[in-house]
Amino acid sequence: MARMHTSRKGKSGSARPIKKEIPKWVQYSKEEVEELVTQLHKNGHQPSIIGITLRDQHGIPSVKNITGESISQILKRNQLYPQYPEDLMNLMRKAVRLRKHQGNNKMDVHNKRSLHLTESKIRRLVRYYKTTNLLAGNWYYQPEDAALIIKG
Repeated sequence: MARMHTSRKGKSGSARPIKKEIPKWVQYSKEEVEELVTQLHKNGHQPSIIGITLRDQHGIPSVKNITGESISQILKRNQLYPQYPEDLMNLMRKAVRLRKHQGNNKMDVHNKRSLHLTESKIRRLVRYYKTTNLLAGNWYYQPEDAALIIKG
């Protein structure tokens, strides 16, 4: 797959095996996995960290194979899903850091380009989340608002 803002092709990543059955060595039931997901979220973990924790510490290779739902679907069903998706929040945090750095270092042209590329990714992601109804149709990315969202 090609990179978004470069002419390079990038490296292919590893793919998860396509197995739909639950492995024999998994000791958790559907209810126990859902309880673990909600408990880890209440402890302050993001969905990606929840998946890594379940894989590494509890030996659960795929939450979706066991429960039939993804981690985000489980969180939505229990009204625990955050207002803004995790990948959008991470990009907004990066943009706020870059903007702060740009304020202190006016001549840093590499940072300026990186800020433009990051904000372009944010706008593209916002457009996608509006079409999937995860964000309100009248929500727009504004750097000042992003700084307030990140702090609050």
